[in-house]
Amino acid sequence: MAKQNNKQVGQLRIIAGRWRGRKLSIPTVEGLRPTPDRVRETVFNWLQPVIGGAHCLDLFAGSGALGFEAASRGAEQLTLVESNSQAVKQLRENCTLLAAQHCQVENKTAQQFLTTNSQHYDIVFIDPPYQENLWTDIATQLVEQGTLVDNAYIYLECPSKGDLPALPHHWQLIKDKKAGEVRYCLLLNKLGEL
Repeated sequence: MAKQNNKQVGQLRIIAGRWRGRKLSIPTVEGLRPTPDRVRETVFNWLQPVIGGAHCLDLFAGSGALGFEAASRGAEQLTLVESNSQAVKQLRENCTLLAAQHCQVENKTAQQFLTTNSQHYDIVFIDPPYQENLWTDIATQLVEQGTLVDNAYIYLECPSKGDLPALPHHWQLIKDKKAGEVRYCLLLNKLGEL
């Protein structure tokens, strides 16, 4: 979560990979919660064996913290989906700054994107605004649209209090941690085992 002590969130640091240490500007947008460094480090340690060459989808991109980290660490293709036009403008500027031709930014809601998307992804990041309670709807849409390859990894971030949202029964929980008010999980799409 972004610090809320009246300081504006202004920069994001890429932790590892080819853009290691690069700082990217991020907009001050209400509700924007860049995934903290220590959480990102853990998540990408989990994903390290599968990130190289992966096609990644960041459905609520916001600052792009998760997506740019994935691209830096060897993802072959990255789609950043964001509905806030100010955040989209900054994401596009950061793609240009990094000369990241394998990254594309979609100015749509996650639902709009999934309705029209025909690509398949190896890794999907789901970190929606908590108050909108979209986890179950997005998970259902991912399955119904056939967006995930078999054995795709799904990263999910939600509040640490309470249970995990209702998710497809063939999504297998393989990692689960909490950091302050954030619960973050890695799931595996075990479609072949239905």
